[in-house]
Amino acid sequence: MAIKETKFQFENSTGYYCGKVRDVYSFEDKLAMVTSDRISAFDVVLPRAIPYKGQVLNQIANLFLKLTSDIVPNWVESVPHPNVTIGKKCEPFMVEMVIRGYLAGHAAREYKAGKRMLCGVALPEGLKENDKLPEPIITPTTKAHEGHDEDISREDILAKGIIDEADYLKLEDYTRKLFQRGTEIAAKSGLLLVDTKYEFGKLNGEIYLLDEIHTPDSSRYFYAEGYQERQNKGEKQKQLSKEFVRQWLIENGFQGKEGQEVPEMSDEFVESVSNRYIELYQNITGKAFVKAENNDIQTIEASIRNFFNVN
Repeated sequence: MAIKETKFQFENSTGYYCGKVRDVYSFEDKLAMVTSDRISAFDVVLPRAIPYKGQVLNQIANLFLKLTSDIVPNWVESVPHPNVTIGKKCEPFMVEMVIRGYLAGHAAREYKAGKRMLCGVALPEGLKENDKLPEPIITPTTKAHEGHDEDISREDILAKGIIDEADYLKLEDYTRKLFQRGTEIAAKSGLLLVDTKYEFGKLNGEIYLLDEIHTPDSSRYFYAEGYQERQNKGEKQKQLSKEFVRQWLIENGFQGKEGQEVPEMSDEFVESVSNRYIELYQNITGKAFVKAENNDIQTIEASIRNFFNVN
């Protein structure tokens, strides 16, 4: 059964936010985040949910948050259910820190359109799609509650006062260190971490890493084996990410533009997407994926109520 939405009612909850993938319940000083099985692409939530996707995202995120806690503290306090994470309520920075090690996805589409400057970062001539960049580049985006996130440069972030310079320089430093750690962990599993994004917040003057990291929703992975041969031949890379969903949508006439309708997702396609998410889990963790038996709405709700000791 896929978890599409929750909409719980907690007596002492101070707020509720329904994101593209997560349902977030606010309490006095904590957040309870339910990772649903919804899937989005081009900033649009697709009509059908993907079984076990939420469990995959939540468990990969918590693994990587543990493996990077020596770099930057994170918000997590408890994972009472495979789809639920509970942690500190921080004031989020209104920028997502995107870092790219390869010319792929959005960056490749911009480059193909003739742009050689991305978020204030100059890109060299002569690159092909999926080429490794001379060094990782940080290409931030604004965080949009509705509609599309937009590219923004470091200069604009500072000029507009979105983040002060001291904090922003820390975010850049954390972003590079997290990407390096993620790259090293992926390499042990025969994967290349292509690009990813991080979200940060602040609590009592300290910066925390928020949300999820290094999941197939926030990151793109290539298989390392055969990568260079495929590049040399101009072939598509074998990848583990959400990009194959975007490509399927593009091939079926949808890119999130006005007037376009989301193509119908067959049972077979939904199952194939679920299997791809499970494949990434097993590749990146080196562990067999165990489908949660208790991934129903009632058990998820009970796990939150038990943590906060509410009826």
